[in-house]
Amino acid sequence: MREIVHLQIGQCGNQIGSKFWEVISEEHGLNATGMYEGDSSLQLERVNVYFNEAHGGKYVPRALLVDLEPGTMDSVRGSRIGALFRPDNFIHGNSGAGNNWAKGHYTEGAELVEQVMDRVRHESESCDCLQGFQLVHSLGGGTGSGMGTLLINKIREEYPDRIVNSFSVVPSPKVSDTVVEPYNATLSIHQLLENTDETFCIDNEALYDICFRTLKLTTPTYGDLNHLVCMTMSGVTTSLRFPGQLNADLRKLAVNMVPFPRLHFFMSSFAPLTARGSQQYQALTVPELTQQMFDARNMMTACDPRRGRYLTVAGIFRGRMSTKEVDEQMLAMQQKNSNYFVDWIPHNCKVAVCDIPPRGLKMASTFIGNNTAIQEIFRRVGEQFTLMFRRKAFLHWYTGEGMDEMEFTEAESNLNDLVSEYQQYQEATSDLDLGAEDEEEEGPSSPVTTKSQSPVEVQLETVNETS
Repeated sequence: MREIVHLQIGQCGNQIGSKFWEVISEEHGLNATGMYEGDSSLQLERVNVYFNEAHGGKYVPRALLVDLEPGTMDSVRGSRIGALFRPDNFIHGNSGAGNNWAKGHYTEGAELVEQVMDRVRHESESCDCLQGFQLVHSLGGGTGSGMGTLLINKIREEYPDRIVNSFSVVPSPKVSDTVVEPYNATLSIHQLLENTDETFCIDNEALYDICFRTLKLTTPTYGDLNHLVCMTMSGVTTSLRFPGQLNADLRKLAVNMVPFPRLHFFMSSFAPLTARGSQQYQALTVPELTQQMFDARNMMTACDPRRGRYLTVAGIFRGRMSTKEVDEQMLAMQQKNSNYFVDWIPHNCKVAVCDIPPRGLKMASTFIGNNTAIQEIFRRVGEQFTLMFRRKAFLHWYTGEGMDEMEFTEAESNLNDLVSEYQQYQEATSDLDLGAEDEEEEGPSSPVTTKSQSPVEVQLETVNETS
């Protein structure tokens, strides 16, 4: 078995996480208390990826629920699936982080983190063969961002060879829940850059848009948004949990999706997304799914993939379908939109096909893309950060918890570096074209990563050389 340990941190993480467990237990035919009521032996074949089998045939999620205040935990406990989780795995402080990254990372969170790591060890030791960890958290608040990144650091130290995978809710242009979001997000991205293998960026604005435009929900609740995220989360690990023709696990995904270690921030989408009334008017076919999952309006991150280029793409198809057709459609998609894919990674689409569709659908697909357009999100957070940091606004909340201003400066420059890295690979053309031009100028061809220089820069360089 290839088990996954799941951690959900902070209010956002716990709300998305508990929705995720609803979706997963349904897929494996478990009821709200973890007893099996399904109809197919395949549902239990690899149920151990996410569940431990306990006394009397009860299945218990391998999940840790963490928060610095008891509120969210209580509402999870009182919810429909409250009895599913192991009571020891609810770990909470009493003071809350109050949207303050420093509290989550250095003071309140640091007091609780050993207790959490203790449970992480306990869960990991009961595994046969641990595949990795998945974290659900937001980057805008205090607990999810501050304590979430602290936990990732600790897990990295103890399990350096396991995949660490985070589903991070990033701040979006129009929906801001807190004023100090740019600070918290920048400090978190600074940590995520170094310590995760894959980060799936999700944001509320994109989810709202999908609910309004595609699903025709006039007043979407957080429950609706979270359900969308869970479809992606369950899609990413489908091929670990069910038999299929072509498998992809977290490690295969990481190897195929991350061309440079820092560029591991993905946008995801899910298909089919149709309004409730119009489902019967649509035939689910592989071309339809492929068309929809590449559609910019289905992306769960509020940045337009057409403004950047895809470095890599993964498509996870679920349901009974022909792999030949899947391969043809993916290839056709690439050839038709070749200028949206970088040409220096020749076959940059990874495909997985799994036989079991999600509940209530004949077939479905999950899309994961590593696109340079995601820099828009980081760029905007960076700009907002700079505006406040220049005036040292709200800084006393952070320095009061023992943080140093240097840490802010470092995080800011790390974020700006990330943006310019994305930009550099967006503009990079294939080595074949570069080689020919460069040989005339300087002999050997320069590496792929050369930035396209403006004529002004070139002139300045020649002036410098002559002077």
